[in-house]
Amino acid sequence: MNQGRLRRSIAPQALARFKKRVRELTPRTGGRSLAQIALALSRYLIGWRGYFGFCETPGILRGLDKWVRRRLRAIVWKQWKYGRHRFAELRRLGIGKDLAAQTAGSPHGPWRISISPALATAFPNAFFKRLGLASVYVKPVE
Repeated sequence: MNQGRLRRSIAPQALARFKKRVRELTPRTGGRSLAQIALALSRYLIGWRGYFGFCETPGILRGLDKWVRRRLRAIVWKQWKYGRHRFAELRRLGIGKDLAAQTAGSPHGPWRISISPALATAFPNAFFKRLGLASVYVKPVE
């Protein structure tokens, strides 16, 4: 497609600033619901997409979307706090008993667990879309 010519990309400094700002908007503690966090975060993501959405490296934008969703899953895991509550919530969201027990009893931290199959199934991308979370990546119209 773009062979033989340069492609517009996002500077590494801008990506670092983006991640720093998202971390500020999504503290893992603070007593805010996921819906409140998603609303505040969406405003920033829409503005950022308006400025950087012209880039010709969609893989970077899709990667940022994945990173944001993983961060939100880690927040949920942190909010659930204890193994029993985590197990009960995973079961309530339709996760099988064995997978819920294995995930809830895991010694790993929230960031590591946020990429687990249990949380990916409990909180699919469509869940975040219903929550109102904006995407950084918008598929170009051809």
